[in-house]
Amino acid sequence: MIRKSPYNKRFLGRFSAQSALATLLFFSPAFPDFSKQQSELRQTDHTSINLKSQDSGEFSVLTYNIAGLPQIISSAATRRAPSIAEIGRRLNNFDIVNVQEDFNYNRQLYHSGNAHPFRTRTKGGVPFGDGLNTLSRFPVHQVRHVPWNNCTGADCLTPKGFTFSRIEIADKLFIHLYNIHANAYNHLSAAGARRENLIQLSKFIRENSKDQAVIIMGDFNAHYSYHYDNVHQFLKENEFNDAWLELKNKNHIPAADKKLPESNILKITGEAESIDKIFYRSNELIQFTVSEYHLENFSFLDNGKPLSDHHPVSARFSWKLQHKKGADLLAVAP
Repeated sequence: MIRKSPYNKRFLGRFSAQSALATLLFFSPAFPDFSKQQSELRQTDHTSINLKSQDSGEFSVLTYNIAGLPQIISSAATRRAPSIAEIGRRLNNFDIVNVQEDFNYNRQLYHSGNAHPFRTRTKGGVPFGDGLNTLSRFPVHQVRHVPWNNCTGADCLTPKGFTFSRIEIADKLFIHLYNIHANAYNHLSAAGARRENLIQLSKFIRENSKDQAVIIMGDFNAHYSYHYDNVHQFLKENEFNDAWLELKNKNHIPAADKKLPESNILKITGEAESIDKIFYRSNELIQFTVSEYHLENFSFLDNGKPLSDHHPVSARFSWKLQHKKGADLLAVAP
């Protein structure tokens, strides 16, 4: 159900919309059998791995909206089940991966050749899940799913929001990781809800990640260059750095314009701003340096066609403990 208010709170209207979509999909031949699928999906938090005590290291990251809506309503150009299985295999090239819209084909993503030892448990297909998952070579701890308080239109059909987790990059050394899928579309009510999304996320970060080293990546659906978005304020308030700004745009924030952004996000190049973003910040314990940023517009193709309706973006980070202060803080770190 699409409502006319500037922002849509999560009340009866969202429940009604979800119920209607669930009914539609249940009677569709494309609707998967979750009763069988769920029993085969297991969170891998307890996978055994021996982490070493380190004072420096590096890892690669990638964020990817994988277009995991049911085939019947997907906007992607390729068939979803085999495409998402192929995506799962290609994700093996990256150490920490955030995916969005991982709804109805999580089994294909996780169990068709993906080798990440730590993967968050799926919350289910539409309209029940939020589509947010993390795949990692490092242990993933304390995963939390937080739905948005504001949404518009079709975005109210699923509990979209963000996830928080702690990633153990070395023995007893943690960073905070966020995965985000913000409200879509650029009309004023949608942009207003998206602004509220980032305000909500900022509040959560202040309350839960104060003084922590953080990486946040996902589908922001937002542009610096769009006047009605507040991604610039979000970056500044939380003291984040943007990997794209730093490595591709000389730390120059694009001028804001009221003109609608390019709607075909598959047309962008590696130099252009993407709605899929990778932010980071260091702290007194861990110093991050980003050395690479890539729009992976050629790495996830099937016979020339994108495997999703987004191109993923990736980055490579190195990190080091800031001695001697870092060593002292590590002794008392939570």
